[in-house]
Amino acid sequence: MKPADRQLFLITGATGKTGRHAVRLLVQRGFRVRALVHREDDRSRLLTEAGAEVVIGDLLDMPTVRAALDGVNRAYFTYPIRPHLLEATAVFAQAAHDVRSVDAVVNMSQVSARPDAVSNAARQHWLAERWLDWTPLRVTHLRPTFFAEWLTQFGVYNEHEGVLALPLGDGRHAPIAAEDQAHVIAAILADPEPHAGRVYPLFGPVEMHHDEIAAAMSLALGRPVRYEPITVAAFAEKLRASGAGEHLIQHLSNVAIDYQNGIFAGTNDVVETVGGKSPMTVEHFVAANRREFAVKAR
Repeated sequence: MKPADRQLFLITGATGKTGRHAVRLLVQRGFRVRALVHREDDRSRLLTEAGAEVVIGDLLDMPTVRAALDGVNRAYFTYPIRPHLLEATAVFAQAAHDVRSVDAVVNMSQVSARPDAVSNAARQHWLAERWLDWTPLRVTHLRPTFFAEWLTQFGVYNEHEGVLALPLGDGRHAPIAAEDQAHVIAAILADPEPHAGRVYPLFGPVEMHHDEIAAAMSLALGRPVRYEPITVAAFAEKLRASGAGEHLIQHLSNVAIDYQNGIFAGTNDVVETVGGKSPMTVEHFVAANRREFAVKAR
């Protein structure tokens, strides 16, 4: 095995929620990190300042993916809820085969990934997992429940109150922060062998109903937050009015039903046992990201 300072890791989605934290953690631990981004901007410049090698590319473009993976030993693969996940997975796997240096991959999937999922994105994530499993790479799949960051995206906040208008009924989940997931990603990349072939569902520390989530947020923010259940159809129209694409709307509409049926529920200790840290509670996350709740969120 190469010494840590000679290992080179590629982080895709490096300016995203999990990617930027993974870059920071790996650099802090003495690894060389290459960060794949779509464009040069303030977020990518922060990665450079942190000590990463930043490269610009697109996961759907074979030449740039092959160049990004050249000389890389291990990689983190993530793709947003957009069309063409399977094509991106195929490009990534072929590029890894071509460069011949990659031996381990951490793949970001989702807790709703399964062959009979009604969500196109969830079903494609399951297929992407299988495609990666067919390669000779040591692959670990991560399946998180809803991110704690969703509270900033899908709530509306002002200086007086907050409202979580969501089509989630009486379902429950344990919100997990992207930073906590990054600890799991970094730990597996640093030592992939014990995790090869594993599928890890990822959860925060406490399973909660959205009334309980809203109450925890109220305590952290010092102003009332309430949960307002709405229909899936009403939520879809809100997304459409905000400019969301049909692929995302189809996914979120169907995982809302999954959520009501318990697919996103559960807790475990993976963040602690694999990632080496206690996961953030909702109160901790909201307090640490207070600025995100100061104005109206999308």
